[in-house]
Amino acid sequence: MSDLNLALLGNSRIALLMDAQGTVVWGCLPRFDADATFCALLAGGAQSSELGYWALDLENVASSSQCYVPNTPIVRTRLSDHQGGEIEITDFAPRFQQYGRVFCPMMLVRRVRRVAGHPRLRVRLRPAQGWGSAPAQVTQGSHHLRYVMSDLVLRLTTDASITAVQQEQWFLLHDDVNMILGPDETVQDRVAFVVERFYQETLHYWQDWVRNLTIPFEWQEAVIRAAITLKLNTFEDSGAVIAAVSTSIPEAAGTQRNWDYRYCWLRDAYFVIHALNRLSATRTMERFLSYILNITAGAPGGELKPLYRIDGRSDLDERVISQLSGYRGMGPVRVGNQAHVQVQNDVYGAAVLASTHMFFDQRLVRTGDQGLFERLEAWGEQARLRYDRPDAGLWELRGSSHVHTFSAVMCWVACDRLARIAARLDMPARAGHWREVAASMRSTILRRAWSERGASFVSTFEGDAVDASLLLLAELRLVSPQDARFVATVDRITRELKVGDFIFRYRQADDFGAPENAFVVCTYWYIDALAAMGRRDEARELFEHMLACRNPHGLFSEHIAPDTREHWGNYVQTYSMVGLVNSAVRLSIPWEEAF
Repeated sequence: MSDLNLALLGNSRIALLMDAQGTVVWGCLPRFDADATFCALLAGGAQSSELGYWALDLENVASSSQCYVPNTPIVRTRLSDHQGGEIEITDFAPRFQQYGRVFCPMMLVRRVRRVAGHPRLRVRLRPAQGWGSAPAQVTQGSHHLRYVMSDLVLRLTTDASITAVQQEQWFLLHDDVNMILGPDETVQDRVAFVVERFYQETLHYWQDWVRNLTIPFEWQEAVIRAAITLKLNTFEDSGAVIAAVSTSIPEAAGTQRNWDYRYCWLRDAYFVIHALNRLSATRTMERFLSYILNITAGAPGGELKPLYRIDGRSDLDERVISQLSGYRGMGPVRVGNQAHVQVQNDVYGAAVLASTHMFFDQRLVRTGDQGLFERLEAWGEQARLRYDRPDAGLWELRGSSHVHTFSAVMCWVACDRLARIAARLDMPARAGHWREVAASMRSTILRRAWSERGASFVSTFEGDAVDASLLLLAELRLVSPQDARFVATVDRITRELKVGDFIFRYRQADDFGAPENAFVVCTYWYIDALAAMGRRDEARELFEHMLACRNPHGLFSEHIAPDTREHWGNYVQTYSMVGLVNSAVRLSIPWEEAF
């Protein structure tokens, strides 16, 4: 059983991971990229860690079950003991409309209800500071406890015995126990009343949000869960989209491939907002565009970094946290990500693609105009200058640089879409300019990224190897899915990158050796390529197999072991959930054919 069978809780301001026993083992407060207040996931788990978790223990526990409330990120956990006692724990982070805006505080709400028997409960709330280096200082109030840390103060307001909670004593659960962990502010009403109101408001918010999605007829539950998960990985305050809520879960056992993904990669974010847009969740795109425009407002010449903090800063120097042993003891635990200094030229295509909807989607309140187009042209100019220059590529290679085909194609995408936008705005001179630029770039890419010896497109100009990003060439419209060169490339990827039912991103050794596990989204790219080429039955069979590989909560991490199907890599991975959404939309039968 995977240690990543964890439920994701959140509200687009905070995100927490909870194990099957109802213990919070990961969470950064007050926002995604902050210190890990709950860090047990990277310190041996709640059973061995002294700090960094919130457990609600049932005495003599015998079994547990856990699920989401349908169409919400609200989690219900049932625990039973050996004497017939049973409790139900309801967990959620509040999110709802209030006073004309979204209320999504730094807050986790927990309610424990006695279901049967005479269960005994123990609360162990042990927030950490300094990446697990020290506990919080605890002070007591009349109906609350304060957890004082160097950069954060949390308040637990509860109708349970304050003494029992502070001293971690067992107590009989007669009535419901309600707990609100959040900012150091007074709860203005009876805690049980506030918990019930927040629960109902949050339940209705998510049900309404899901009701407004445009979803495929088939695989609805899987798509809805993926959509909610993607929404939880967006930061309400700035519009940033994070790659994952965790750091340093290794891509494979003992490989040192441990990275911090709690930041906004422009590439990943584009894929997320594109998927949500396909489901009619358009506000995420509008917020993200504001985020990247704010980033580049003062940047020279429209230059973009591959990733940023969720507040738009780029101070992401990487460091190792020595006091945390790592996931299953597999360190190092890294904070920050040195990829922020890399050159990754595909970001310009991602930024333009993210913006293109603004000029064509009439549902949007804010639509693109000439002023926005002129700002996008700065990104197009960077793309024109960089498309045939070496970079680290989308796989962020640390020890080498090449002219990566995917980066070149994304630079072409930036210029091609600018031509389309200019035509939409009735700017024929600019449309002609960008069409000419794009045509020249495309000609070069098709010549230099094709290998006669390999009879396929290759991952680098004048190279020999293939990688999974080549599966996107038809999706990005560089070539038709029926183009013989694309078909040959897919066939070669099948031979060289497919292991069992999974596609590896590449097979050759990099700075850390040869990859051992499959990158989840690559298999979805392969499924989409098969479908686009007309091999729908094969694509559907593989898609059903991928759905069966989700964890019990319908979620994916970044990587999967082909032999055991165990999840590895940072979790929950937005790339992986995007792949699920896109493939489901592509493969489902239309609604008009459903009945």
